[in-house]
Amino acid sequence: MLVIWGRANSVNVQKVLWCCREAHVDYERKEAGGAFGIVNTPEYRSRNPNGLVPTIEDDGFVLWESNAIVRYLAAKHAAGTLYPTNAETRARADQWMDWSVSTFWPALRPLFLGLVRTAPEQRDQRTLDASHASTVTALQVLDTSLAGNAFVAGDAFTMGDIALGCGIWRWMALPIERPALANVQRWFESLATRPAYREGGMHPLT
Repeated sequence: MLVIWGRANSVNVQKVLWCCREAHVDYERKEAGGAFGIVNTPEYRSRNPNGLVPTIEDDGFVLWESNAIVRYLAAKHAAGTLYPTNAETRARADQWMDWSVSTFWPALRPLFLGLVRTAPEQRDQRTLDASHASTVTALQVLDTSLAGNAFVAGDAFTMGDIALGCGIWRWMALPIERPALANVQRWFESLATRPAYREGGMHPLT
């Protein structure tokens, strides 16, 4: 059976959990990271030398990096749906997966950490404001792309939506003002109808 190491409130672990639910993959999850520790033990580091979550082991095959894990599971268990067989569609899904880690999450992360994991008296308002502005700029790019597509790679739901959707939940759930981005809102509402997203990705922010 597939084993997943990682705490359920991690944005990166949630990508993997959501993917497994969409692809109907059975798994065992082992708590790791954050308050659970584990990640600095020699045993864990032998699997993932970065000491981060998630890490998976699938019949002896060990893999880390959340987007790589999502690609692997989608290709193995959901080729033709989550993992598009059309090269252009798959490339578009890959594009948004990379964008999620290179552009969107770095913009949003300081705002998320500041509002969710930092005591009010320790928050830096300038950092929060800058993060909010950067996230809006990034989401305007996504909003423009979604004007002609139901999902990030086209008309069908793919792994690209999973990689980006867990971060989008944080943006939507934070106690902040959000500008009207009609296409992003429509896309998010479409994702939120999926039971696998609600179960795997839409957890209370902690």
